[in-house]
Amino acid sequence: METYGQILLIAMPIFLVLILAEKAYGIIIKVDHVPLIDSISSISSGMTNVTKSVLGLIIAIISYEWMEMHLSIFSLEAGVWAYAIGFIAIDFYGYWSHRWSHRINLFWNRHVIHHSSEEFNLACALRQSISSVFGVFTFLLLPAAVLGVPAEVITILLPIQLFMQFWYHTRYIGKLGFLEHILVTPSHHRVHHAVNKEYMDKNLSQIFIVWDKLFGTFQEELPEITPVYGISRPARTWNPIKINFQHVWLLVQDAWHADKWEDKLKIWFMPTGWRPEGMDEKYPVPKIEDVYTFKKYNSVNTNALNAWAGIQMLSTLLLMSYFFGNIGNIGIPNIYWYGIFIFVSVYSYTDLMDKNKLAWVFETVRLVFGISLLYFLVGWFNIDSLIPYGSYIVFVYFILSWLMSFYFTQIEFKDEKLPQAISRN
Repeated sequence: METYGQILLIAMPIFLVLILAEKAYGIIIKVDHVPLIDSISSISSGMTNVTKSVLGLIIAIISYEWMEMHLSIFSLEAGVWAYAIGFIAIDFYGYWSHRWSHRINLFWNRHVIHHSSEEFNLACALRQSISSVFGVFTFLLLPAAVLGVPAEVITILLPIQLFMQFWYHTRYIGKLGFLEHILVTPSHHRVHHAVNKEYMDKNLSQIFIVWDKLFGTFQEELPEITPVYGISRPARTWNPIKINFQHVWLLVQDAWHADKWEDKLKIWFMPTGWRPEGMDEKYPVPKIEDVYTFKKYNSVNTNALNAWAGIQMLSTLLLMSYFFGNIGNIGIPNIYWYGIFIFVSVYSYTDLMDKNKLAWVFETVRLVFGISLLYFLVGWFNIDSLIPYGSYIVFVYFILSWLMSFYFTQIEFKDEKLPQAISRN
């Protein structure tokens, strides 16, 4: 937990600098694929995901440590061969868990957030799930366990393999010659994120493209078919916490409305997008019919709102960085209170980005929660020992944040309609 937090303290600034560099490059060449508000939503999603990970909010159905202890037939030292075998095993595990997340209704909910951006850039790589509470695919690491790859090797390699997937989320890098036959490249991954019928559910590999070629899911990026990004049932919100649970909420509603008990049960494990017979007519769900004509989600925000959203994202990022750097000192159970505060913060300002008038209510909840933490902990999680008057600075920020939310929702959004839920009528 603490070690992972320290790793993230190093990784997060690097990712942020690379995202800004991609933005700057797009501005220079006058082809900007990194819109501000979409990127803020993506980075905010990343913040919720890493907070969940640091807090260890996932339950493994079967742990790798157990498999290695009970099923290994060899014993490897933590050397070159262990790391090489472990890396390949993790890539195999990544391909199949990724494939099943695309093909099975229930598992799609844990992955849909990653595909929800209607752009394709480095920032959308950070759109990762908070809804995957149960680790159900660990058994796919069985080959590594049987060969005796130590658990500590797998623990080190898992975040490294994840971070290595960041670079290929970009539209600015073309095809890379012979590397196209070996590695997952930006071209391959553009295909993967596209909703064009020619590209749907293709190129599921994570590092080595060989898995797609071996198991029949490879598709080259075609010059005559420009990828269109997003999901077939558009999220229509910047709020990553809402996006994380949209799909499962649709499944719950469909299971409730289904006439047959058989359908109520099997809907969870049917192919992604499957609905009981007659459900599309009775309870239609907005879906992209023509990928080339649908309008991307755009809340048409003012420059002031966009600027404030950026400030809120950076402020929350600073608070989260303090959290990751001081987990040991904050201790249990306070780390969980801090994690909840991060989630509430992201929910509040991303709902404001949607121009939701109710964002003021969520910001009020955040204010009360934050001040309560300041009062009962006699300061902001020992910040005063590192930053003079740190708790007072945090308090002033809370008040300012509430005032700005009040201004936007009650004055700037005065004539705005409340956002409409997905129609089920």
